Amino acid sequence: MRGFFGSLNGPQTLGNGRSFWTCFAAALVVALVYPGFSDPYSVGNVAYLLIFTLMALGLSLMWGYTGMFSFGQTAFFGVAGYSYGVLAINLDASGAMTLFCLLGAIAVAALFAALLGYFLIWGRVSGVFFGIVTFATTLALAAFFGQTAGPEWAIGTARFNGFNGMIGMPPLMLPWVGEEDIVLEGNALYYFVLALVLAIYLGLRALVNSRFGNVLVSIREDPLRAELLGYDVRKYQLASFVIGSSLAALSGVLYTAWGQFIPPASMGLPAAAMPIIWVAFSGRQDLTATLAGTFLLLLAFQTITVYSQQYALILMGFVLLVTVLLVPAGFIIGIGRLLAGFAGRDRAGTRQDVPA
Repeated sequence: MRGFFGSLNGPQTLGNGRSFWTCFAAALVVALVYPGFSDPYSVGNVAYLLIFTLMALGLSLMWGYTGMFSFGQTAFFGVAGYSYGVLAINLDASGAMTLFCLLGAIAVAALFAALLGYFLIWGRVSGVFFGIVTFATTLALAAFFGQTAGPEWAIGTARFNGFNGMIGMPPLMLPWVGEEDIVLEGNALYYFVLALVLAIYLGLRALVNSRFGNVLVSIREDPLRAELLGYDVRKYQLASFVIGSSLAALSGVLYTAWGQFIPPASMGLPAAAMPIIWVAFSGRQDLTATLAGTFLLLLAFQTITVYSQQYALILMGFVLLVTVLLVPAGFIIGIGRLLAGFAGRDRAGTRQDVPA
């Protein structure tokens, strides 16, 4: 298990060892039984928060493991959300067809990511300039969809509706033999999203602890040396960019199907900055820290937003500032290392107390 999902010397820094997998199993049990002890609103809200952790995991792969600072996660989030709306509305999707629309929307966003990534990576755009171009792309898309209020801005019967956002797409459904289709709402949506997060998290762990992941880390540390060792750095960067962007696209489709609504504001400036804050706060070089930290930060942000959205945004800016100045590796990473240090000292003290 350790050789496949993580090693003590591998890219993962927190998610290794027997104690980790014990905690992981306990957290999974709590997540599985949670709907039985909570109200429907809270269950749906947790599913909503889990949707955005997928976007954060994608950014962790690009930024934390490959060294590609992308400001474009919400661009692919929005492209996939609008694509799902266009496909689902025009096809009058129901049942299994909604899942095909989900895959089609992700494919559209992945193709867009591949084209954008190709021109950036083969054009040798890197560092802060990579972030600037992806940020400009995000804002351009938000501005474009914001001015599509007229009836001429439509694809088939699916209207973009400008700042009001696209509406009318159906929720995701699962076909069920001999029964009506399962509409992914409430508990059904919660377990569906939880299964996706679990599968993608474990899949990414396997990826970053494989030879492919080791190459990504070598590119992050020294791309020239990796190239001199015979690796086609550009292909690995493009693969990382497309995978990470596709995870943002999956978040966008799930969000759109959850609320049956997608606005241009989902790609605007505040939204575009959020994934950066989540991942920086959590610890961009560790998937486990990213998953846990993003969920906790989203929960705190949502709780404060109930009282004041302005204060919540100020808090996010303050969190980013403190992280950059005091804990550049990430708060969750720092806490994990601190706890690991205490545990190590306790074990050392126990060994010293044992008589010879």
